[in-house]
Amino acid sequence: MTTSEFRLAYAPGVTPGKWARVWAERVRDVPLRLIQTPAAEAVLLLRDGGVDAAFVRLPVDREALHVIPLYLETTVMVVPKDHAAAAFEEVELADLADEQVFEPLDEVVDWADRPGQPAFTRPESTADAIELVASGAGVLLLPQSLARLHHRKDLTYRAVTDAPQSQIGLAWLEAETTDLMEELIGIVRGRTPNSSRGRTPQQPPTRKKPPQKRSTPQPRRRTRRPT
Repeated sequence: MTTSEFRLAYAPGVTPGKWARVWAERVRDVPLRLIQTPAAEAVLLLRDGGVDAAFVRLPVDREALHVIPLYLETTVMVVPKDHAAAAFEEVELADLADEQVFEPLDEVVDWADRPGQPAFTRPESTADAIELVASGAGVLLLPQSLARLHHRKDLTYRAVTDAPQSQIGLAWLEAETTDLMEELIGIVRGRTPNSSRGRTPQQPPTRKKPPQKRSTPQPRRRTRRPT
C-alpha cells in the first residue's frame, strides 16, 4: 500500500464526496485519490493492488477481503414522463407484468425472478438501456442512485416497493488493515476524531506553567519597649 496517497475506488452511483471532505480534514498529510470504476471491476482492481479500498455493490466474492455493509438503495423503475406509471408515486412488481423490462449486461440488482417481459435485446450498459427507455422501447429497473446518475429531462422514475435492493459496502484486503484503512473505516462509520481507531491523533503540546515566584519574607519589625 502506498503512503504517498490513499487510492479509493467507487462504483457508479456511489457519492464518496462527503467522506473525502472529512478525510481531507483529518488526514492532511496523505491525499485521498478517488477512482470511479465499473461495479463488476471494483474487486478485481482491489485484488490487483490498483487501489487500497473500494466502495462496492454487494454481494461480492469475499475471499481474502474484509467487507463492511453500509446502506441499502431503493430500486426504481425508469420510464418516459408520459408513461402511465408516472402518474403514481410508487409501483409494485405486479404492475410490471406486461412491461418490456431491459436487462443490461452491467445489471447490479440481484433478481431471483425478474419481473415483466424480457425485452427484445440486452443492452451493453445501463447508459445504453436508458437510451432505449427514452425511445419508448421498454422500462428499466435499477438502484435510485443510478437513476439519478443517468438523469434525463424526458425520463422519470418511481420506487418499486417490493423489489430487491442493491447494497453498498466498503471492501479492502484482509492483509492491508493499516492505520490509514482504520482511519477510513472510522470516517465512513461516522466516528469522531477522538474515537477513531486509526492513527493516534496528535495531541497539542502541553504548556508548562511558568515557575511561580516565591515571595521574599519581609524582616519582622522590632518594636521598642517604652522605658
